[in-house]
Parts: sequence; structure tokens; C-alpha cells
Amino acid sequence: MLKERIIGQLKTVQKYFDNSSGCLEEKDSEFAPAAGMFTAAQQVYHVAQTVDWFVEGVFGARGFDLNFEQHLAEMRKVKSLAAARKHLKEAFERAIKTVSAASEEELRASLPPGPIMGGIPREAFVNGLADHTAHHRGALTVYSRLLGKVPDMPYA
Repeated sequence: MLKERIIGQLKTVQKYFDNSSGCLEEKDSEFAPAAGMFTAAQQVYHVAQTVDWFVEGVFGARGFDLNFEQHLAEMRKVKSLAAARKHLKEAFERAIKTVSAASEEELRASLPPGPIMGGIPREAFVNGLADHTAHHRGALTVYSRLLGKVPDMPYA
């Protein structure tokens, strides 16, 4: 039951994100409201990075990679919304595959002490992931409005 609930949550997070940002087109890839801000494509890619970051942090051997400058440099290279969306889709697929392979015991086990989610059950990662994704989903709806587009209701 726990595994199915987490997978359901991951699918819902992905659906809400896709609904909210779906009106953006490839021609909008490099739109940013102001100089220095993430572009639309970079916003999507960053969400994909973070899905992978949470999964590696919670289930991987390396744990949470705190080299945020490296993550930022990688994300800043992204120019295509289509490529960013592909990466996001694949990141959610990897997350679902990882959760599917975990036992209920592993999902309930506490993370080791540390600066990121230290001591809480692994299963709680999906809440942090949902919150982070909602933040960027909201930003992209603002980008859409600035471009004169009307994003779909995320919860439809």
C-alpha cells in the first residue's frame, strides 16, 4: 500500500506540473522575465534535476549532492524546452522505478542524520519533492501569463 501511495503521489506531481506548464511551446524555451533568471526550459530542467537529486539523496549510495554550483552550471546550459521536458519525464520514470524496487521496510526506514531530511522516513521525500515542484510550477504559470498564454488548471 505504501509503495502504491508514493507512486501515485509522484504521478500526481508530474501531472500537475505538466498541466501547469503545458501551454509553453518550444519557441518559449529561452523566455525569462528578467536577465539572470531561469528560462522556461531551465525551470523545467531544474525540476528534473531535483527529482533525480531527491531519489539519489534518499535511495542512492552517494546521498544528497550538495554541489549546487555544479547543478546550476549544468542547468544554465539548457536551451530547449522539449529536451528539458524529456529529461523531466525520464526523471519521474526513474523515481517510480526506484520506489517500485524498494521494499516497504526500506521506504519506512529513517534517513541518516544530515542537513537534508536527516532522520525522517524515506517515504517523506515525496512531500519535499511535491513542494519544490509546486514552487516551479507556479513560476512557470507566471511566465506563461507574461507571454500572454493561459495555463491549464493544474488539478484538472
